[in-house]
Amino acid sequence: MIRTLKYALSKILNPLGVLSLYHITLAFLGALRYGFPSKKLKVVGVTGTKGKSTTLELINAGLEAAGKKTVLASSMRFKVGENSRSNSTGNTMPGRGFLQKLMAEGVRTGCEYALLEVVSEGVVQYRHRFIDFDVAAFVNLHPEHIESHGSFESYRNAKLKFFKDTEKYSSKKDVRFFVNQDDENANYFINTVKKESVVLTTKTEKELKMRGAFNLQNAGIAEAILRFLGASEKDIGKAFKEFAGVPGRMEVLQEKPFGVIVDYAHTPNSLEAVYASAKGMFNGHLIGVFGSMGALGPLGGRDRWKRPKMGEIAEKYCKNIILTDEDPVDEDPAQILEEIEVGIKNKDKVKKILDRRQAIKVALDLAKAGDAVVITGKGSEPYIRVAKGKRIPWSDAGVVKELLGR
Repeated sequence: MIRTLKYALSKILNPLGVLSLYHITLAFLGALRYGFPSKKLKVVGVTGTKGKSTTLELINAGLEAAGKKTVLASSMRFKVGENSRSNSTGNTMPGRGFLQKLMAEGVRTGCEYALLEVVSEGVVQYRHRFIDFDVAAFVNLHPEHIESHGSFESYRNAKLKFFKDTEKYSSKKDVRFFVNQDDENANYFINTVKKESVVLTTKTEKELKMRGAFNLQNAGIAEAILRFLGASEKDIGKAFKEFAGVPGRMEVLQEKPFGVIVDYAHTPNSLEAVYASAKGMFNGHLIGVFGSMGALGPLGGRDRWKRPKMGEIAEKYCKNIILTDEDPVDEDPAQILEEIEVGIKNKDKVKKILDRRQAIKVALDLAKAGDAVVITGKGSEPYIRVAKGKRIPWSDAGVVKELLGR
């Protein structure tokens, strides 16, 4: 009830009024309490819709190959030096001084770099403020979080605000802005800051161990940032060859007799990118298992517009489609699947199985030699969010391995 009320108030109150003052005050107090640790580190912030965690992990791998100690905060994990723990907060960019505390711990233990995932909702709540960035990077932009931001333009503006604020407020002398020039929204970011501070990036030509054609762009921006930070070509090449990828991001659990892929994709663009990559890896049919995240409280679905679109994309690539729970939260799980199915013309392709474990089992049973089962939406998330704030422990990869008898 309290969470629903807070969400409702955030929609009603002037976003430039009481709530903004509250958030920016918290950001300042957090930095003050921990002694403004970002001033003592080289700080990299990566924003975009997809690929942020992978890009940060590639940068981390390159720096560690060069013998450097890092702080890392992403949707996947929090890391200080050699100590790493999963991000189980449900928040990619925690507030209330969390990032400042993490960086202060890094300074205390001899870290030189902080690698931070910067998300739009975090920027709206000023969680990036009073962090002095040396690097701000943009990987890509696709429609997401539309209902929380109000429009795609507002969502994009939140990302742009990260660039604007970094240029305006960072105390660092040589700030650089890295932009993936292959993204259709690149010019918005290029034109937001001084041209001489912008570095354009494209697909890497280095050898990669991880799968997925879309990762070439993530690696391209990571490569450019690593060069700026002083990493050698030898260290970058070594890191890229050895880095297998982020768990739950184009993670191939099995290749023969049929493939099994787990990925976090939960938007139309990312789903299509995963299916296209899977098609290039396997000769048989694709079997898709996915759902869509529900919304908190009675205020409507989270980005409901994308549900039929994802159904349409699944029909384009998959022979069989198993619709199942992702994170229904407070919505009717069956209604979520109905909204996805609207986009699928050939209903014979579809099975609706709310139990995600059973859905995965059915998909594995359908697979024949050369096929690929593509399980999307959860990635490596350790729980399924259901009604009344409850979380059910979960692992897509763990369930697959159990069902395959591993």
